Parts: sequence; structure tokens; C-alpha cells
Amino acid sequence: MKPGSLTAVRTEGSLPRPAILVLPGGGYAGQADHEAEPVAQWLSSLGIHAYVLRYRVSPHRHPAPLEDAKDALLRIRGGSHGLAVDSSRVGVLGFSAGGHLAATLSTATGTGNEELDVPAAVPDLTVLCYPVVSYQEAAHQGSVDNLLGESPSDDLLHAVSADQHVTGSTPPAFLWHTADDEAVPLHHSLAYAGALVRAGVPAELHVFPHGRHGLGLAPEDPGPDQWTTLCASWLARAGWTQSSPSAM
Repeated sequence: MKPGSLTAVRTEGSLPRPAILVLPGGGYAGQADHEAEPVAQWLSSLGIHAYVLRYRVSPHRHPAPLEDAKDALLRIRGGSHGLAVDSSRVGVLGFSAGGHLAATLSTATGTGNEELDVPAAVPDLTVLCYPVVSYQEAAHQGSVDNLLGESPSDDLLHAVSADQHVTGSTPPAFLWHTADDEAVPLHHSLAYAGALVRAGVPAELHVFPHGRHGLGLAPEDPGPDQWTTLCASWLARAGWTQSSPSAM
């Protein structure tokens, strides 16, 4: 599948539905298949159109993946693939490095492209699964090297640390992480959730005591296997599923 390709998984019904852009992880070196289409199928079962983005990875550098994500979000708002999308309810869900991409998308990190750096390219809601967030503290070195290359400047590291750019306009977020994640420390989710709370933005964070990095839907992992149910309830309270008309 070529870089930048967008695969749609539609939900049932003809009325406009919310949509979520799915960004699988892979340390900006590749993308994990179990964090892609299976996740889109789960979202579809909730009554949400889902789109999986195969964004550019190494040897491409920042801002190439972010350009792909912004372009994809704008295409989704415009009804890409002919699906009836509620353009006021377009979110993003990312895992690990895909979570970093989702967080930088949510905090309006710039690409230098005026056609992409627009308010419509910021999602309305964010789901982060064991995300990479900070490139300054407890950094995931593989993601740093693959996204920024060798010896990036302090200014660049700051620019792509999403927790440093949260404002009152950043969209609400649902996050989950495991406390003993050895690849991407819990600090990343704590930093982003804390920044949201300080900015007055609704945030829900679940920390499970045990679980390896990269669990995806985690169907066979006691504890983390609850995240999809918890997230579905959060989406329902936000009015994004057919089961609840309420708004966040």
C-alpha cells in the first residue's frame, strides 16, 4: 500500500455519521497492521466511519507524516470515498508513534504548508493509545531518529513535543497506557493528559498496571482489554455513537 493512502471502512446507514482517522504505530519506521484495519472495523461497529492512513515513514522526515495526516483529515471532512460524513465530528485515533502523529495533529503543529495548516485540519476529538508525546523527556529514541534524523535541534524537539503546545482549543482526549510499558513510558500519557487538564480541556486517562507495548485492541490481555469498552462509553457520552445523542 503506497504512502499517504487512505482506506475507508464504512458503517451502516445513509445519514451522515462521525468519522475517525486511524493512525497505526511503528516508530515512524513502519506501521503495525494489527493497529490498522482491525481498529477501523471496531469503530465501524460503533456506528463511526473509519479511515486508516498509511502515512509516510523513514526515510521521510518531519513534517511529511504530519502533512499526510492533515491532508487525510481534510479529505475526510470533504466526504472522501463518497461516505456521508458529519464534517463537524471528525476525530483521530493513534497508537504509539501514530499516537504522536495524532497528538501533533490535535495541537495544530505547523508544517509550513498554508493549505494544510488550517483549523479544519485539527480533529474534533482525540484517542491516544500508549502514545509517544514528548521528544524532550523520556523520549522514544527510535521515533526521534526516524522522524527527525540525527542530532535534531532543541527547537525542533520542542516543536514536535505535543504536550508543550496544548491550549484551550485542543480537542478533548481519551488516553490509555500501561504502567510497565518499557518501550514508551507512561510519562507520555501523563504529560499530555496533565497539559489538557491545566488548559481546561476534558481528558480521560486510564492506566492499567501491566501490559507490553503495542497491544492494539488487546482482546486477550486482562486489564488493557477493557480499553475498547471504556473508549466506546466515552464516545457515547460525546454523542459520537448511535446509542447516545448527548454532546461532550
